[in-house]
Amino acid sequence: MITPHFFIEKLQREGIEFYAGVPDSLLKNVCAYITDHFDLRHNIIAANEGGAVALAAGYYLATGKVGCVYMQNSGEGNIINPLASLTDKEVYNIPVLLLIGWRGRPGVHDEPQHVKQGKVTTGLLNVMGVNYEVLSKEEDKAAKQIEKAAKALANKEVFALVIEKDTFEDYNLQNVEVNNLTMSREEAIQTVAAALCENDCIVSTTGMISRELFEYRTALNQGHARDFLTVGSMGHASQIALGIALAQPERRVWCFDGDGAAIMHMGSMAIVANNAPKNYVHVVFNNGAHDSVGGQPTVGLKIDLPVVARAVGYKASFSVDSKAELESVLAKVNEFEGLVFLEIKVKKGNRKDLGRPTTTPIQNKKDLMCFLNQNSLL
Repeated sequence: MITPHFFIEKLQREGIEFYAGVPDSLLKNVCAYITDHFDLRHNIIAANEGGAVALAAGYYLATGKVGCVYMQNSGEGNIINPLASLTDKEVYNIPVLLLIGWRGRPGVHDEPQHVKQGKVTTGLLNVMGVNYEVLSKEEDKAAKQIEKAAKALANKEVFALVIEKDTFEDYNLQNVEVNNLTMSREEAIQTVAAALCENDCIVSTTGMISRELFEYRTALNQGHARDFLTVGSMGHASQIALGIALAQPERRVWCFDGDGAAIMHMGSMAIVANNAPKNYVHVVFNNGAHDSVGGQPTVGLKIDLPVVARAVGYKASFSVDSKAELESVLAKVNEFEGLVFLEIKVKKGNRKDLGRPTTTPIQNKKDLMCFLNQNSLL
């Protein structure tokens, strides 16, 4: 394995000193190193990966220096547009270095949501005309690959370094932001789930939220048919929930969102509000962090999400940070008819023994569709 210090120092020698992106579990060690060694003007955790490419483009326009964009390979979809219509040599010809964590690499076991993305990771780069190297785990070979990347960047090309599992040695984030909140996300999820009516359903976002919801149902032997676990497609749970809510207006639909996911595609809140489903409750569990990929910070606790919700048209919005407050608000929500936004501020972290869903995504889909069909209130 290579050390984050070696890797970043090598990039600095090639003139790269600006970073933007969305954290990834395979890159968590190098992302933590960047966070500790670069100020907020030189390391921006973006709303989404496409925005990060645009940030790097703006930095290049202002300085003539190349920016580095980090992401999980699931973020390739978000960068296709700016790669094709902004940085491409036939448009503005702007060089960018991409660091892409290769989840789901063929031959390496991974979660089901990463399998397809793993198969097409390098193919998408080929289609986009982006040259790449799979970064070596040996420092001398990695150094030569970085030099190759630097030559391509000097020729105003976009170049990608694709990162496999266990490429970087461990590095623990030193400058940890502590939010001083006391309620755990798992406790909050259990409290909300316990307040649902029999025919309500949940669409939960990717990461720890879906995992904790699944384990809650398992512990109570409740089954999982009422829950759609959005194990991939980060940032889109609110629109899946909207589709269900509009199709079955007599059923209350709860979206269990995270702050990072909600921010990633925040415009979706405006679409939800414009459609004004009376049977929709949008819950954001906000810990100010990308908890599933190393705890890198988001701006979740630095912005007023309930005010945003009201501004775009949610009929009611609440913010709580204790179980007692949460239970009180849930009683109001269950009596309220109209679009609701509920922010629950929680502390970072999760149980070390937290498991993963034992059902497949296909099973999850079939069970939910059966529940929605058999329990249709129309």
